[in-house]
Amino acid sequence: MSSSTLEKAYNPANVEDKWYDHWTQQGYFHADESSEKESYTIVIPPPNVTGMLTVGHVLNNTIQDILIRKARMEGKEACWIPGTDHASIATESKVVAMLQEKGIKKSDLSREEFLEYVWEWKEKYGGIIIRQLKKLGCSCDWERERFTMDADYTKSVLSAFVKLYEKDLIYKGYRLVNWCPVSKSAISDEEVIHQEVNGHLWHFRYPITNSNDVLIVATTRPETMLGDTAIAVHPEDTRFKHLIGKTVTLPLVGREIPIISDDYVDPEFGTGCVKVTPAHDLNDFAMGERHELEFINIMNDDASLNSNVPEKYVGLSREDGRKAVVADLESAGLIDKIEDYVNQVGYSERGQVPIEFYMSEQWFMKMEELVKPALDAVNNGQIKFHPEHWTKTYNHWMGNIKDWCISRQLWWGHQIPVWTHNSDPKKIHVSVEGPSDPENWTQDPDVLDTWASSWLWPISVHSGPSEDNNLKKFYPTDALVTGPDIIFFWVARMIMTGYEFMDELPFKDVYFTSILRDESGRKLSKSLGNSPNPFDLFDEFGTDAVRFGTMLMAPQGLDVLFSKDRLEIGRNFMNKLWNACRFVQMNIPENWDNEIDLDSKNLELPEKWILSRLSKTIDDYNRQLDRFHFNEAAKVLYEFTWSDFCDWYVEIAKTRFYGDDESKTDIARSVALKCIRTVLALLHPYSPFITEELWDHFKQTGSSDLIISPWPKSESSQNESAESDMTLLKEIITSLRSIRARMNVPPSKFSDLVVRCDKEQQLFLKSHVDLLKQLSRIGELSAGESIEKPSQSATAVVGGMEMYIPLGGLVDLDQEKARMEKRISEINRLVTGINGKLSNENFINRAPENVIEKEKSNLEKLTNEFEKVTANLEMLQ
Repeated sequence: MSSSTLEKAYNPANVEDKWYDHWTQQGYFHADESSEKESYTIVIPPPNVTGMLTVGHVLNNTIQDILIRKARMEGKEACWIPGTDHASIATESKVVAMLQEKGIKKSDLSREEFLEYVWEWKEKYGGIIIRQLKKLGCSCDWERERFTMDADYTKSVLSAFVKLYEKDLIYKGYRLVNWCPVSKSAISDEEVIHQEVNGHLWHFRYPITNSNDVLIVATTRPETMLGDTAIAVHPEDTRFKHLIGKTVTLPLVGREIPIISDDYVDPEFGTGCVKVTPAHDLNDFAMGERHELEFINIMNDDASLNSNVPEKYVGLSREDGRKAVVADLESAGLIDKIEDYVNQVGYSERGQVPIEFYMSEQWFMKMEELVKPALDAVNNGQIKFHPEHWTKTYNHWMGNIKDWCISRQLWWGHQIPVWTHNSDPKKIHVSVEGPSDPENWTQDPDVLDTWASSWLWPISVHSGPSEDNNLKKFYPTDALVTGPDIIFFWVARMIMTGYEFMDELPFKDVYFTSILRDESGRKLSKSLGNSPNPFDLFDEFGTDAVRFGTMLMAPQGLDVLFSKDRLEIGRNFMNKLWNACRFVQMNIPENWDNEIDLDSKNLELPEKWILSRLSKTIDDYNRQLDRFHFNEAAKVLYEFTWSDFCDWYVEIAKTRFYGDDESKTDIARSVALKCIRTVLALLHPYSPFITEELWDHFKQTGSSDLIISPWPKSESSQNESAESDMTLLKEIITSLRSIRARMNVPPSKFSDLVVRCDKEQQLFLKSHVDLLKQLSRIGELSAGESIEKPSQSATAVVGGMEMYIPLGGLVDLDQEKARMEKRISEINRLVTGINGKLSNENFINRAPENVIEKEKSNLEKLTNEFEKVTANLEMLQ
């Protein structure tokens, strides 16, 4: 043990950086690919290089750190590989905005000039989140840090493209894609944020050709009618059956378009007639393919109207185009009605404008062949999801998968390794290195979707000179911790690449974190202003408390209601542990070397009990961690440390420390040290800083740092009899303390205890009389089977024993009676007032729900207090 004394209060600022620097300098985080030890590997979900730490990152990365620190202490070759994602559209958007502030337009730069600015920006800002992860305490192997645009990683990404192209799994084609008019690029579903928009539903009259009749269709996007190529009705809708095969004349355009029948149309919705714009709507696109309709793209890449619309609308923005179309239809008498309508509109996350469904030539990846092994791996249990219910979501998406649009019209990213010959555009070259005569070829300007690089993450983080050795040692990985919102974009695709390129799963367990919400149930987000800055929390509570408190509030499979109160619990827990350790340290002499082998001693009940509880805690804690129930594990350790050890055993140890029996004192010291060291080891993955600091004071001479100390194992010291007896003893002490508190017995006064009980119970009380006297402030103890209740005694019944504390001489009985009678009168007055409110219809109808609930809560508290005070008063009669 260290001879230096613990500070009076725990100060995280004095501890955190000190230990993180120490661990780094000692190389504890670095994994050795040549080690003979069993490996345990995690790859970090790479945050965007543009990112800043959020509370979501705290949750996700604390879980990973718990797993990796536990594995390291279990003696495994623990390898946690960190890194960042180049985040094509997010990064490019930030750089474009930065250049605009300098008066520079992207369009005025060459690709090479623009990329120089991006790399410069990345070097300046790209490492912020890595530094923040270190502040969180993440024990990543920083020597293995990767960036998805590193040269080796890039080579791996492009090699995967070439291999899939050669297998005929990648092709170029015209499809409808999510289009951002600001970045002028296709974007993934994940980059589309849906927002409720108060808009309108316009009902238009489309004249049936060679008839005076019209069909009425409704739309939220009037400007898209310029690209309509059909009207669809349900084949069994008797209202329109006779019109199928005829045409309508498209207003403002004059184009005749057919009336078709399709099962997609819901005859009960709207008018039962649907305008079909195949080039600007996903469902219409499918109908267009089924009926071989014309696909008319009416927009430019900035969402302005193009030359496929009548000349008067060409060049208008979509918003101005909408106004013009509505005005012209109104002038022509072709608007039936306009209704207010709330619509879910998809917005580009980066562009902050509504997306377009846009016909565009893009690169696509065929999914059908890649999906099969990935589906089997999850459904046959080779890869386990935690919680398991996400398997259903996974299966649904994989079963309805479409070919993947993997190209983006950006400059920052992995440029697609396809070249066309300058003199013969039909001539294609596909390779990682490019053609040998590059002056005769032009490379495709598009880059790959960011997910088309990060889907290789568990494999490509090992790319480079030692790739074979690293893959052999650290692939497949063991666990993946990520959010369920990217189960399709990332998790499913990594499983595909695992089987496609390694013929093996990429990880064995996937833990899906919960969604973080505020106490009102709203998702934490910067835009709502309800997402706290983790660094403010670290400063206020300490990093360990934030880590532990966050885990305590994060049950598997349920949303996390984030609350500072839980972080307060975390801080209080750290302080409780610190204070208990400090008290024990103060009661161990500086050069004490009499630590006892507890297995060889005949221990008394409290020691048997606490060691049994410690052994059960180890088992329960490990069981919860093995189930990925991190909050339940935290509760197990919290309950043992706070209640069993601090509140009970430390109190009992005081009687040993301050007693005259040196043997009992040494045993209590040894037991306390064993509990402290075990708790510190178990808690270390959750709260690494405070535990390493305390370990430095309590470890045995010659022991290693806690971060690499052995993980606590199940012990044979479980003792059901001792736990049963101690439970009874605790109940007796708690009841006696409660009586003294209720009756205002001064702490300085000892009370006698009279107990009516059988002979076996008398023996139990006699064997533990010293503890009862010391912990319950008992003077004399009398016990017998037919003992009479003394007059003016307070009573408690525990385990069939009737316990009496004579109050004469302990308190002023008349004064106590008067106090209680006064309180009963006050309670009756307050209860009458609350009942009056709750029976008043006006109050119930007008008062806010939270006010009514508060009144009901107060009524319940007062009723409980009334029962207790009345019972106390009866004891004094």
